[in-house]
Amino acid sequence: MATTAHAEPPVVIRLGTATPGGGFPIYGDALIAAIKTADSGIEILPQNTKGSAENVPLLEAGKLDIALVQGESAYEVLNGIGRAPANLRVFTAMYSAPGMFVVKAGARYRNIADLKGQPVAFGAAGSGLVILARYVLDGLGLDQSKDFGAIFLERAGDGPAMVADGRVAALWGGGVGWPGFTAVAKAPGGARFIVPSADEIKRIQAKHAFLKTLVVPANIYPGQTEPMTSVGSWSFVMMRPDLDVAVAARLAKALHKAEPEIARLLPQAAETTARNTIAALPRPDLLHPGVASYFREAGLLP
Repeated sequence: MATTAHAEPPVVIRLGTATPGGGFPIYGDALIAAIKTADSGIEILPQNTKGSAENVPLLEAGKLDIALVQGESAYEVLNGIGRAPANLRVFTAMYSAPGMFVVKAGARYRNIADLKGQPVAFGAAGSGLVILARYVLDGLGLDQSKDFGAIFLERAGDGPAMVADGRVAALWGGGVGWPGFTAVAKAPGGARFIVPSADEIKRIQAKHAFLKTLVVPANIYPGQTEPMTSVGSWSFVMMRPDLDVAVAARLAKALHKAEPEIARLLPQAAETTARNTIAALPRPDLLHPGVASYFREAGLLP
């Protein structure tokens, strides 16, 4: 690799995000802009997809170079749950995603049990957040489809309007700064968030130990004055395994340099760091060899 970005040839990278209105396209825009500031020779072309469920096969088919994959989707595909294990590698950890429901502030629903039998928008059909909801509810002895009037969206951005006009009692989502939560919280009347209780978190983790306890700090969303604790996992930017090692290393170098910029562009992307990536890896061998090479060069790995 050359020592300066401007001496390197231009490269074009295809990035898979998700449906408009959700958190993935917004994150993708911040990722592209931040990397561009660090290495102007890298051109990243975003592509809206159906989300994690489509991004994985597109990566496997070589139709994308990198793609955003929600944590529970990554867990399933890398461990071969419901399919053969995916041969994919990690570029970077994105951010942690604690799962939550949001309802109108004046609604009668106070806990997860109150939502039983109610219409609930669980997100876009291809989103990994749908899978997170399934694990959370299963840990509580509930079935996403049988115990709720489950609605799966064509576009993630459709959910807040459905809460506003009463078509659904609640919207499920996850993470810090998630657009759907922000939209409901900014609507007239405000919002209330519903997370598992401490006892419910223990029950969920007893059945699904890979889910981590995660906290949404206070004042992330309008009207949310207290921190909220739930369960979830880290989402990742995954790479096709045969992406050129030098290109992968160049991407990792640019993103490492651009960590302050991506945090400035998108608050939740402050968690997108090389150190968080190393800590969040499900297994060390899942890091793309090119990324691992740069991390060793930067003194982040032995």
